[in-house]
Amino acid sequence: MALRRRRTDNLAISMLAREGIAAIWTLHLAAARAHRDGHKAMAATIIEIADAAEREWLRRVKPLPR
Repeated sequence: MALRRRRTDNLAISMLAREGIAAIWTLHLAAARAHRDGHKAMAATIIEIADAAEREWLRRVKPLPR
């Protein structure tokens, strides 16, 4: 599980570097398409990558000052 998580995180970080925040939306669309086409395991994997990308994006964003 830890190896899979690292691969997922590395892929998410790589996609964020190339595409920015749009990568998250693109991944969600791809997951929806895969699910619609009956590839539920693939959709779940894509969602894992999207979630990792979102976590990384939020980690990088500084909170707004109050």
